[in-house]
Amino acid sequence: MTAPEPARCIVLISGGGTNLQALIDAERDGLPVRIAAVISNEPQAYGLVRARAAGIATRVLSHRGCASRDDYDRALARLIDEFRPTILLLAGFMRILTPRFVAHYRGRLLNIHPSLLPDLRGLHTHRRALESGARVHGASVHFVTDELDGGPVIVQARVPVLPGDQPETLAARVLQREHLIYPLAVRWLAEGRLTLGDDGLPRLDGQILDRPRLLEDEEAPTEGR
Repeated sequence: MTAPEPARCIVLISGGGTNLQALIDAERDGLPVRIAAVISNEPQAYGLVRARAAGIATRVLSHRGCASRDDYDRALARLIDEFRPTILLLAGFMRILTPRFVAHYRGRLLNIHPSLLPDLRGLHTHRRALESGARVHGASVHFVTDELDGGPVIVQARVPVLPGDQPETLAARVLQREHLIYPLAVRWLAEGRLTLGDDGLPRLDGQILDRPRLLEDEEAPTEGR
């Protein structure tokens, strides 16, 4: 029996690309995807260097000079679709996407966000977590919708906020967990186990996710495993 073709992925980045690197490493370790291209709106993004080192095609499409977000997103969608992706992944892509763009990739567009959504949407999440006195922080993978950081959450990882934490130390611990949950969610999507229903609800193995899965539970040993 012939093995199924791996899902074709496009990854969008704006910066260093550590989550991109986690995906590249996971692909090498058997994640059933093929990263067909990495696209950045920033020509100096270090994630492009990571992609080239892995032999992945790269493209740069700067948002500077575009008359509007709609114009940029139309050009971006044309570029993405040249690679015929089945999955589109945001990995530190610092652009707010238009509703038309999001609708075009509905159900196959994921993002990773450094907070336990729906808490702390937007930027500077680690500083805001500390300022709020939170005792637990973390990261979330979610389907992208036209509500900023508001799409259905699939899986989360939690980390404790420690005495003396600064935004940088907290961010570093959260990032370690991001590198685990993003490949996990991508695997589920690539294998067809994860879907987004017409009702807007995410399903894993056909069951509605009425709450996000937790990495801690996924890592816990179960009888017979």
